[in-house]
Parts: sequence; C-alpha cells; structure tokens
Amino acid sequence: MQYKKLGHTNLDVSLIGLGTMTWGQQNNVEEACEQMDYAVSKGINFFDVAEMYPVPPTAKTQGATESCIGEWFNRTGKRSDIVLATKVAGRADQVPDWKHMRGGPRLSRDHIRRAIEGSLERLQTDYVDLYQVHWPERGTNYFGQRGYSHKPEADGIAIEETLDALSELVAEGLVKHVGVSNETPWGVMEYLRLARERDMAKVVSIQNVYNLLSRQFETGLAEMAIREEAGLLAYSPLAFGVLSGKYIGGKKPAGSRMELFTRFSRYDSAQSTAATEAYKAVADKHGYSLTQMSLAFVCQQAFVTSCLIGATTMEQLKENIAAVELTLSEDVMAEINAIHNQYPDPAP
Repeated sequence: MQYKKLGHTNLDVSLIGLGTMTWGQQNNVEEACEQMDYAVSKGINFFDVAEMYPVPPTAKTQGATESCIGEWFNRTGKRSDIVLATKVAGRADQVPDWKHMRGGPRLSRDHIRRAIEGSLERLQTDYVDLYQVHWPERGTNYFGQRGYSHKPEADGIAIEETLDALSELVAEGLVKHVGVSNETPWGVMEYLRLARERDMAKVVSIQNVYNLLSRQFETGLAEMAIREEAGLLAYSPLAFGVLSGKYIGGKKPAGSRMELFTRFSRYDSAQSTAATEAYKAVADKHGYSLTQMSLAFVCQQAFVTSCLIGATTMEQLKENIAAVELTLSEDVMAEINAIHNQYPDPAP
C-alpha cells in the first residue's frame, strides 16, 4: 500500500481508502466487519463514512453505516490504527424524506453540534480525524448538476457560520481536521479565505466525484488541491460500478446497484456507455481488468490523496484494493486521454 499526507497534517492515509455507504443496506454488520478486517490486512488505514449512510438514505437505515464501524472498533480495539472520516449532511429542507435528520439537516452551529454528537455515539469513539461538510448549504453545482443558475436567496447558512462551528469542534478535540465534499472552486476558496482571515480551521481535503467518465475536477479544483494542500478524496472512482464493465450491453446483474436502485442514473447515458466500451477496449488490449485500470488511473493523479473504493462482495473488494499495485504507462495514459477527448466528461 502507498500512503500520502492528508493535506498539511501529519496524518498518512492510504492511497486506497475504504468507502462504506453500502453497509447497513446492501451489506450487514458481519459483512462490513469482514471488509474492514481484510482492508486493514492490506494496509488500508483510511475509512470514510457519513451520518446519512447507507445510500439510498432512509429514516429506517440512517446512521447504520457508522454503527457498523463502531461495532468493528468495539470488537477489534483498533480505533487508533484508523484515520476516520465522516460527514455532516447539508441542506435538504425541501426534501420531505429527510425530515428524520434533525427536521431537515442544515449547516448551522446547532445542527453541526448535534450531528457530530450523534456520529461519535454511533462510531463508539470520542473523536473523528476528518469531519467533512457533505454538500454545500447554498444552491450550486453538485451531485451531477450541469449549468449554473445564481440564486442568492437560496444561500441559507453562511459558510462563515459553518466553518466557525467546525473550528469549535477542532478546538474541543472532537474533530482533528475539517474537509469539504461536493464543493465548487468558489466554495473551497471561501473556506480557505475565512480560515486565513479569521484564524479558523483550514480545509485539508476535498471529497468530490472523480472517475474516467467524470473528470471535471481537473478544471479549477485540481490546481487548488495541489497549491492549497487540500487533496482530492476521490469518490465513485468506478462510476457506480459502471467502470467495472458489468453493465455493458444493457445488463443489470441481480443485486447490483443499478438493478436495485433505479435512482442511480448519473452514468446511464449513451455517451457514458460508448466511453465505457472504449475504455474497456484499452484495458483488454493491455491485459488489465477495466476495474483495475479505472482505479489505477485515479490513483496516479498528483492531486489525489486517496481513492475511495466501495464493494458489496469480498471478490470486488480484493480486486479493487489490488489496483494500487498497477501503474499505467505513459502510452496507456495517452490512449485513455484520447478517449476522454472523444467523449469529454459524458457524465456530470
């Protein structure tokens, strides 16, 4: 396993991080513990979770993923071996199904305080290493939104209040470091500006989507990640499993995410399918699995701190983790970029 510094901190995190959002829904606690045991045996020391997990979010299952991790900590006593990241849910006050989370989650001081207290209890720990804002409070581009419509009236809680609340948690030792997720260049710069000018906690990471079908992070945010020491924690590196190739030809294997949850349509387009088939041809040509080539591509980016994999089976987990051993040559990267130029960011 390879390791990188988490931003400007003294924490070393594994280049492959363990994503967890299926635990408590597609995976039970025993399967989750088996995954954690195996991941740690292969050198993974970075777990990423969120208060809203598992996905898709429901009132019945909310928090179950954090509880799985808490149970593993209780069984193994390995809390100090893990760099633990979780997230506070952003604004969802117009979504009726989210009322179970504090009446509709917000990024105010009160909500953040209640959110971290709930997470710590479920995780069976007294601190988290990285506490992330899951998505912005304001209306902007995230979760696959294209285009931009400026609506100042929808800004909601100011970033200043959110960061001030997070800084209080850092001062109290409940949180060691803070990060953002699903953010835009302006949002990241506002967090950084406030940290400098108001002596607040500095963002050390950006957790955004990044994969062969969605490379928008490279424009604007990649330079920021490097220059500001706030590296990318790349989520969905396999594009909801599309870049495993298992959906090629219109297939929807039983038990797969696309078969179980029709809401996941972000990568379900003719352009995404054509690009995936082209990437698979490159992988086949060089004797790689499409899964491992896709993950290796993410891991080789200079702005990536950790590539967050997720799996529902041990076979998938083993293949995903093994991708860290693969280094793509300049010729392979050139072939990948040629396809990207032909199908630029087919998924938002």
